[in-house]
Amino acid sequence: MKHAITESFLRGLPKAELHLHIEGTLEPELMFAIAKRNKIPLRFQSVGELRQAYDFSNLQSFLDIYYEGAKVLLHEQDFFDLAMAYFERAAAQGVRHAEIFFDPQTHTERGVAFEAVITGLARAQKEAEAAFKITSKLILCFLRHLPADAAMRTLDEALPYKHLLTAVGLDSSEVGHPPKKFKKVFERARDAGLMAVAHAGEEGPPEYVWQALDELGVSRIDHGVRSVEDKKLVARLVRDNIPLTVCPLSNVKLKVFHDLKHHNLRKMLDLGLKATVNSDDPSYFGGYVLENLVETQKALDLTRDELAQLERNAFEAAFLSPAEKKKLVHQLDEFLKSN
Repeated sequence: MKHAITESFLRGLPKAELHLHIEGTLEPELMFAIAKRNKIPLRFQSVGELRQAYDFSNLQSFLDIYYEGAKVLLHEQDFFDLAMAYFERAAAQGVRHAEIFFDPQTHTERGVAFEAVITGLARAQKEAEAAFKITSKLILCFLRHLPADAAMRTLDEALPYKHLLTAVGLDSSEVGHPPKKFKKVFERARDAGLMAVAHAGEEGPPEYVWQALDELGVSRIDHGVRSVEDKKLVARLVRDNIPLTVCPLSNVKLKVFHDLKHHNLRKMLDLGLKATVNSDDPSYFGGYVLENLVETQKALDLTRDELAQLERNAFEAAFLSPAEKKKLVHQLDEFLKSN
């Protein structure tokens, strides 16, 4: 029997988003507007032509266009506008808390000041909380296709702004770039009081998840869908209550799964894994967190209880105080009682 879950229920469901690249929320319309403001030429002639380019064969084909789009971002105001556009959309989709990845190396490599990036994002965080009642944290991600020395230099730049950061992460091209390459950088970040997460087990093997846990000391695994291939790893993730920030539409768009009906999210829940649903790079992958929940629910016939568990997992996995988590879980429980 199909479970009839309405879009209005899913929209109203209180949510936390824990896997969101702010550069990946750059909608074509905003990209063109900022490009015009900054006098940056684009090789695409229209929004429609740009959207047609969003047909990816793998992670790298996406990254190529992702980095090209990011080149329009130059000034603090650009990063502010980018983040505010996301917060407004997320709040309208029921997101109460978001933990946002940003890739400073994507910008500093182009000569953009680190300060411009982080102050623009931090200003948007403050304004979004006041305007939309959405709380947020910033997670600085290192680009794994660049050398570990470059990551260490980025951490040097970031530490004066440590008060604006919650954690460090690891993203970009996974295959051929094992997490252990960044062990020293993550050790230093953790010594400075920052939490840690890492992309692992998306295109890369389960071994990368082990490395993220044992070499980098992460508190969460981003993606982690290939973890189910290793029974010992599944047991470890369950035992240690390690959250997995899964991004279903992204996984299909990048051909990790051929079809959403073949996604292993339900299997992850059945195995006792602390899975959550997130949007990754929503402008490029066909949907924000609401669209991810709507499409995944339809494809996998998720029940109301399973959907509620996904959001309960997300609130519990967030880098928040016990009191803050309790408040958000209470909001979830109250919504479920009245809907």
